[in-house]
Amino acid sequence: MPFWKKSFSKARGVYYPRAIVQGNPVETETIAKDLAKISTVSNSDVQAVLGDIAGVMHTRMAQGKSVHIKGLGYFRYVLDTVGVENLEDFDFEKQVKAVRVEFIPERTRTASGTYTRALVDSDQLEWIELAPNTEEQDPAGGEVEEGSDGSFG
Repeated sequence: MPFWKKSFSKARGVYYPRAIVQGNPVETETIAKDLAKISTVSNSDVQAVLGDIAGVMHTRMAQGKSVHIKGLGYFRYVLDTVGVENLEDFDFEKQVKAVRVEFIPERTRTASGTYTRALVDSDQLEWIELAPNTEEQDPAGGEVEEGSDGSFG
């Protein structure tokens, strides 16, 4: 069950619900063990493949491709940039502030014509409100500062 709590954005002056990550991240070894339990592949084989996936994905995305992992979704590079008013001032190196990986969950059309996203089955999620002083962590495992706007990176 996922968790949420009330959060205040000083920049916007509003309260909003924010999803909260509890405890430490689930590591590759645990995911590998879980996958090995539901397949005919050994834990060590799963870990070996998962250990290489980041490098393979980087190589393909560096070729200008997006990467589709069936049942999971799509990954691609996106740029955080600043614009210039005049074309003469255009300078790619100066305007690119960061390169990020965008993940778009795969979507599946249901019999009723609506879509569901991989990893997000809203009908089966039961959100639990956490007490205001509950310690929370960002996806990388560090603590989140109070009053942030809820985004990471």
